[in-house]
Parts: sequence; structure tokens; C-alpha cells
Amino acid sequence: MALSERPEKCVVAVDGPSGSGKSTVSRRLASAVDGVYLDTGAMYRAITWAVLQGGADLVDPDAIAKIALETELSIGTDPTAPHFAANGINVDEPIRGSEVTGAVSAVAAVPAVRKHLVALQRAIIAAHPRIIVEGRDIASVVAPDADLKVYLTASAAARAARRSAENATDVAATEADLARRDKLDSSRAVDPLKQASDAIEVDTTGMGIDEVVQHLLGLLNSKVSK
Repeated sequence: MALSERPEKCVVAVDGPSGSGKSTVSRRLASAVDGVYLDTGAMYRAITWAVLQGGADLVDPDAIAKIALETELSIGTDPTAPHFAANGINVDEPIRGSEVTGAVSAVAAVPAVRKHLVALQRAIIAAHPRIIVEGRDIASVVAPDADLKVYLTASAAARAARRSAENATDVAATEADLARRDKLDSSRAVDPLKQASDAIEVDTTGMGIDEVVQHLLGLLNSKVSK
């Protein structure tokens, strides 16, 4: 399925927990609409990498915020080759490592960090006519006026299997880590992970990537054709 008519402007918000398929689906969808792709989770990971490099204590929000505000991010939005750099250093690989993964929820919970990155995310959205944005608070906070709001989810087992396959890690350990991150992200005081009231939930447990993308294109078609 393709869009019946390519919209001049289109913002799609894709939220959901880790392992639900957000990244792959969002990149495919961005290519399908000839748009760009923004991985907001990677922005928090890049800041977390900088915080760890700076030696800040993860229980010191002021120290974390200082590094976050001083870090220069370079964000690539090409859906076929997204990339991130922090202070001129390519961080595509280290931000996916276990050290950053274990610390990102603590960094992302700092209000000053969220305020800073949300402002950057909104600026990027405003600069592109067609953009697919994925994260945890896109529909509820970053882009509440998005043309299409989707909340991707999947069973805990399916999410763990997908993520462990990506990272070559133990499935049980991965499931435990995802549960830990879900709890932290959904219980933080500022901009918690949650489904926006007007977002469409899509359970991807028994769906392939192509099937999910086709489903979202159908939803977007119904939105932009009205």
C-alpha cells in the first residue's frame, strides 16, 4: 500500500516500549512517505554517553543537566542511514552498548534534560515537512498535534526475543532489563512513558515488519485523505 496522495506536510508520532518495533517500522514508514526520521531515544542515549564520559554522578541531576546543556548533538534524519554525534564524536555504536542502556533511564528522568531535548525535537519537526518521530512521549508531549499518533506494543516475550536477537543477548536477561526500563520510564515524574488518549494502539506481537508498516500506511491514508 502507498499513500493515495503524498501530503505536503505530515507528522507521525510513534510511541511505545523498547522492543515493540518502533525504530524499524518508523524508518520504513519515513521512506514510504519520502520523509525524514527522528529517533528521540537515541538523543537521550547520546546525552547519556556524554554524561558518562564526563563522569557525572547519575544521582546528581544538576551535574547531568550541566553536561546535557553543554553537549553539541549532531542528528542525522535520513531513514536509510540515521546517525548521531556528540561533541563531534560519532556515537552510533556506543549509545547502543550496555553501559548507556543501563544509565539512560536515569538521565532521561532529569527534568532539565527533557526540557532541553524536547525543544530540540520540536525544532527538528518544524524544519521538515514530512517526519516520523519515535520515542516514549511524542504524542503526549513533543508533538501533541501530530497527524497520526500510534502506540506500538507487543508481549513481553516477543519484545525480549526481538531485542535479544538484535543484540545477541540472553532472552531472559533481556526481558528482565526491558521490564526494569519500562518501570522506570513509566513511573518518572516528568513526561512518563504512556499511551496518549488519542493514540491508536497497534499490538505487533504476531505481525511482521512489512505488515505493521502497511497497517500504519493505511491509518495515515485515512487521516490525510480527510
